[in-house]
Amino acid sequence: MTELELKYGCNPNQKPARLFMDDGGALPFSVHNGKPGYINFMDALNSWQLVRELKEATGLPAAASFKHVSPAGAALGTPLTETDRRMYFIGGTELSPIACAYAKARGADRLCSYGDWVALSDVCDESAARLLQPEVSDGIIAPGYTDEALAILKSKRKGGYNIIEIDPDYVPKAEERRNIFGITFEQGHNFLKITPDSLTNVVTEAKDIPADAKNDLLLAQITLKYTQSNSVCYVKNGQTIGVGAGQQSRIHCTRLAGSKADIWWLRQHPKVLGLSFVDGIKRADRDNAIDLYISEEYEDILAEGVWQNAFSIKPEVLTSAEKKVWGAQLTGVSVGSDAFFPFSDNVERAYKSGVRYIVQPGGSVRDQDVIDACNRHGIAMAFTDNRLFHH
Repeated sequence: MTELELKYGCNPNQKPARLFMDDGGALPFSVHNGKPGYINFMDALNSWQLVRELKEATGLPAAASFKHVSPAGAALGTPLTETDRRMYFIGGTELSPIACAYAKARGADRLCSYGDWVALSDVCDESAARLLQPEVSDGIIAPGYTDEALAILKSKRKGGYNIIEIDPDYVPKAEERRNIFGITFEQGHNFLKITPDSLTNVVTEAKDIPADAKNDLLLAQITLKYTQSNSVCYVKNGQTIGVGAGQQSRIHCTRLAGSKADIWWLRQHPKVLGLSFVDGIKRADRDNAIDLYISEEYEDILAEGVWQNAFSIKPEVLTSAEKKVWGAQLTGVSVGSDAFFPFSDNVERAYKSGVRYIVQPGGSVRDQDVIDACNRHGIAMAFTDNRLFHH
């Protein structure tokens, strides 16, 4: 297939639309099912690069959950804890490594992952397909599918679920082009390889970065490489727990991602794990109920005549004092930034969400202020000299 006609571009009025190779060659993917659209393909091709590079950098299966050309979550295929299973509503189902990766990628920010595009670094097996089956999702890209997985996925969305198979050996040209307002931009493709070597220039008094934190910092950097800038990413235990994308201010990225990390942690509070939901509640309604319950707007879900729609037993309020005590227990979090921290306020905010490891390019005139803030809090920080802007 050398060309693929699309229904329309970013918006229904943007016609005609198509995908093709400049050199007239074959497209490096095939569509097994559905009719993916313009934005679907933008999500698919960006998310595939992310999971492919994660697999190369860590040697572990990787998955991503994309929305509007940025990851809502990304994760490595390490086993789930019992708490993971409870907070992601998975139960005792046995999962393959690639299924574990997607469970964590989707679970990182379930509200943002609603209607996501899925990317898997490895062949999609039956375990991953069954995990994905009940979720609201637009489509999936992977380097292959088992027969069982294809049959399951083709049953989604009344048979219209989008399924793309990418050629895992495809390498793009060294130069890439895009048109804006009729003007052609050309640049070298971003072939930057993010490896453990990026973590060797530790500029703080704290020098020790354990192996699991190094993997988390690699995950943060590679996630940022495919996130709309400005971006900041919080990671723990091989999964993103907060991605702040597309903000004009660095501190707003850090706050946004930090607030998502705080929510991820609150979802593990015993009161949240113990919530009793009404029979037959839809997954999205359950996720929305949890989000409201742990927010400052909890009265909206606990009001009489409202809570009965979600809960079989009215929950006790999760108080501000309880949230503060629980939040103080979060530690060992890693953070990456796609460009330098211009002020130390980013470190101060990150520390409030349990951050103990940071990776960023460095290069600010206030680098020393940022280093001093890390030293005050015992944070180890590495400078990479590699900016990771993505637009």
